[in-house]
Amino acid sequence: MAHFREVAHAHGARKLEMTVNGLQVILMPNPIAPVAGFQVTYHVGSRDEGVGHTGATHILEHLMFKGSKNFNKENNNNIDQLENIGAILNATTWLDRTNYFEVLPKAYLERAIEIEADRMRNAFIDEEDRQAEMTVVRNEFERDENSPMSALHKNIWSTAYIAHPYHHNTIGWLSDIENVSIERLKEFYDTFYWPNNATITVVGDFDEKEVLDLIYKHFGRIKKSSHKIPEVYTTEPKQDGPKRLIVRRVGEPGVVGVAFKTPKGLSDEHMHIQLISGILQMGKSSRLYKRLVSKGLALSLYAEDYPNIDEGLFVVYAALTPKATHELVENIILDEIDKLKTELVSEEEFNRVKSMIEASQVYERGSFFASLSQINEAIAIKDWTYYLDYSKRVAKIKLSDIQKTAQKYLIADSSTTGYFVPKKGD
Repeated sequence: MAHFREVAHAHGARKLEMTVNGLQVILMPNPIAPVAGFQVTYHVGSRDEGVGHTGATHILEHLMFKGSKNFNKENNNNIDQLENIGAILNATTWLDRTNYFEVLPKAYLERAIEIEADRMRNAFIDEEDRQAEMTVVRNEFERDENSPMSALHKNIWSTAYIAHPYHHNTIGWLSDIENVSIERLKEFYDTFYWPNNATITVVGDFDEKEVLDLIYKHFGRIKKSSHKIPEVYTTEPKQDGPKRLIVRRVGEPGVVGVAFKTPKGLSDEHMHIQLISGILQMGKSSRLYKRLVSKGLALSLYAEDYPNIDEGLFVVYAALTPKATHELVENIILDEIDKLKTELVSEEEFNRVKSMIEASQVYERGSFFASLSQINEAIAIKDWTYYLDYSKRVAKIKLSDIQKTAQKYLIADSSTTGYFVPKKGD
């Protein structure tokens, strides 16, 4: 503890900061099983990329598994060797963050700590690996291009944003994926992969003093960056009218996406947006399920209502059945949104959605993997307590909040509507 200062306490969890390099540490003990989860979240995502190196964070994620100074294939101890002792390990990249995690028997926790400390500053970022992983990432890109939902998603976001880097899909643009130089990737790594731009989360069965000693032992030798970590200063200008787009490609089914600009993720109003999302499409009792899926007009519904650092998007997607038209489904979605603006939601419906969200939270907290995932997203938007306080924040929402927020944000002038229209192959 001598090397850490306590920053905050919340619901049995603690946040500390390493005094020598600014590394943040969150401890979430849960001795339900002799298992521990270890995660490093870096405050860098596709939001931090620019034209010419879109997708750089994602490619780096791949390269970070190719080995580091002390853990590599030549030494026969590369990170994937953890799978031999039953570990689950992976990494993900998103708009506002990148995370690397391991869930493993607690007896091997130090090995995960060693590996993450080593690849924080000693990862191999080599041209040979870039060439190999570029092909893998390109295949991911092409797979998304062949998915109607993914193709529409990318086009809606890139149409909705004209200035802010949320315009760029996290996987990047194909020409950047293929041509970004290894020098540019190394520069990106050397800019963002530092202890003072990272947060460690430990969940599960562990001794707090022991794990802090191990974190200091392996991460304490890493100096903080000698430069200031760059911050995104670009803001999206006010949208002055509705936007529409059509993606016409070979593929099935047709899809409708209706999107609206939303407030920043930490605002109370964004919590209201998430309740609105639940009312519209969460479960078979939701409004759009009854009007679209139950009536045979949609195969499925999906909504994005994720909180972001900056203003994001709330998008409702509907995959169409052959008997539905894009225009009909769009009008039904807009009709239900208009009702939220003109009529108060019933207490019964409101409480049903709240209960579903609460049940989901309780279920997730019983899983080390889900806990790491959810705290990761809270770290990404720069408030680790967001996940821990989520149920409390939902409980405070009033019926009138739903109507007011719908009236403020779900308006035509901040909307982007997209159709994926299937085209017959040649």
